[in-house]
Amino acid sequence: MSQAIPPTAASSLQDWLHYQENLHISTIDMGLARVSAVRDAMALRPTFPVIIVGGTNGKGSVCAMLSTMLHRAGFKVGTYTSPHILRYNERIAIDTQPVSDQRIVDSFAAIQAARGDISLSYFEFGTLAAVHAFVEEGVDVAVLEVGLGGRLDAVNIFEPAVSVVVSVDLDHQAYLGDTREQVGFEKAGIFRAGVPAVCADPNPPHTLLDVAAQLGAPLHLVGRDFGVTRMDNQWSFHMGESHKHALPIPALRGEYQLVNAATALAVLELLKPQLPVSLGAVKRGLLEVEWPGRFQVLPGRPVTVLDVGHNPHAARALADSLKRMAFASQRIAVFSMLSDKDMAAVVSLLKDEFDIWLVGGLDMPRGRTADAIATELETMGIRGVHRYETVPLAWDAALSMAGENDRIVVFGSFHTVAEVMEQRLHRA
Repeated sequence: MSQAIPPTAASSLQDWLHYQENLHISTIDMGLARVSAVRDAMALRPTFPVIIVGGTNGKGSVCAMLSTMLHRAGFKVGTYTSPHILRYNERIAIDTQPVSDQRIVDSFAAIQAARGDISLSYFEFGTLAAVHAFVEEGVDVAVLEVGLGGRLDAVNIFEPAVSVVVSVDLDHQAYLGDTREQVGFEKAGIFRAGVPAVCADPNPPHTLLDVAAQLGAPLHLVGRDFGVTRMDNQWSFHMGESHKHALPIPALRGEYQLVNAATALAVLELLKPQLPVSLGAVKRGLLEVEWPGRFQVLPGRPVTVLDVGHNPHAARALADSLKRMAFASQRIAVFSMLSDKDMAAVVSLLKDEFDIWLVGGLDMPRGRTADAIATELETMGIRGVHRYETVPLAWDAALSMAGENDRIVVFGSFHTVAEVMEQRLHRA
């Protein structure tokens, strides 16, 4: 463990992040004892409602929709999400806007002063900093996204007013198990006795249902307790006696976003006595919500899609969304994945959606080289694979070969999308 000199409240955010990266013995350390002890030392007990959102995919979109609708209803909203794409500040937002470096640094300094000799991981530091910032800034409600799993995730040290599991599928198998039942048990760890819970998975594993029943957590299921009716250019939401009609299609692209939107509305229904949100605020929130990198279609031609999807569940959603798009003369993938992800499963779901694969290496501890990726694609029988040392080089190649009637899709990892976003910003 590093004995580096700790930064101070006068240090830069980058100094603090570098310190945290080298402080703890492992990047991911499942368990709540250490982070709970620091929370208690800080007397960090939010008095505002906390919404905890977990799931394999979709949780970030649900957080974004909830935050935007609550903000449009006039509430001061704190939102904690991860990972970030370009800037760490994206993780901690107030009223949908990233907070300043100094706000984060002040919270880091407060954590450092309280933790004594207790070691914290990078994610644990960030989780405590987010909630500390929300308390200091006097938010009315906080939306916290689970980082990994649920039961042993640092977010779970806080008591929810509503718990949400958006979807259950395989990812992070080394930590969460390699069956949906094992993963479902971990996700359900954010449920509490007597606290309402929402699950948007259409086929929830029995372990998740069992945990809710054993705890006595009132569980509201999509398709049974709430749901969506889709029309041409609008949709309706229903939950019990409550109905909302003529809702706009969410600004976030992808058919699956309707269920994510319904999940957010189910949460608002359950919190209506504490946090009333008008139909107008709901509609504005759906139209204005932003969540970069989630089937994000860039303006202009050729059509370009950015998608951070990196597991089989996300790959199925991406394939479905691509099938719904207009015909493209040439379908180009700009692709890279981390070495601990199930690349074979992801590629098998998407291999028929592309004519050309441009693969780039990711230069980071868990990154794969372009050669390793290309070799695996070729062993799966994929032709038209071109390899580039980096993702930006693969992106440049895509731009040079794409005509205005073609389509480019950048996907496979947050890092893949981030490197393309950085390249676009650099040249803007």
